[in-house]
Amino acid sequence: AVPFVESMEPSAAALAAGSAVDIDFSKLEMGALLTVPWRSRPVWILRRTAAQLKVLQDSTLIAKLKDPDSKQPQQFGAPVVNWHRSLRTDVLVAIGICTHLGCIPTYRPQIAPPDLGPSWQGGFFCPCHGSRYDLSCRVLDGSPAPLNIPIPPYYYINDTKVSVGQLKDGSEQNWQPLIW
Repeated sequence: AVPFVESMEPSAAALAAGSAVDIDFSKLEMGALLTVPWRSRPVWILRRTAAQLKVLQDSTLIAKLKDPDSKQPQQFGAPVVNWHRSLRTDVLVAIGICTHLGCIPTYRPQIAPPDLGPSWQGGFFCPCHGSRYDLSCRVLDGSPAPLNIPIPPYYYINDTKVSVGQLKDGSEQNWQPLIW
């Protein structure tokens, strides 16, 4: 029975594909976005500027969000259930997948570009069906996406390096959001 049961265990390749990934963002400029694969999905690292952080706290933006307080289970836990949805205000770590139908939104930091309109304050725009997210990956009302973009489990190895896919104590390795 032992060989049979062992044959149902994930292969080494499958385990490696789901393991944590270390990301060094030391060369990432303020306002820039870095994309790295994890579990065959894009992970975003965004170095937010002071101006971007100010926009995230604007009451007019907050009034336009579906889930401004991140009450839906789209993040790994209490440490990132805050207005900036991150462990540090200046660095966002998120899974770059739209919660509508799984497309990959584009980073649109410009304020009021002609194609997004005068109320656009910067964020992520999904070109597939028009879902809009702010710079904390919170979904705006009127978007087809039902939930905020997922925030995976992660921790800081040092000031400019994160490990994405588990917490420092090794927990949350099997974490999954409600919608990828």
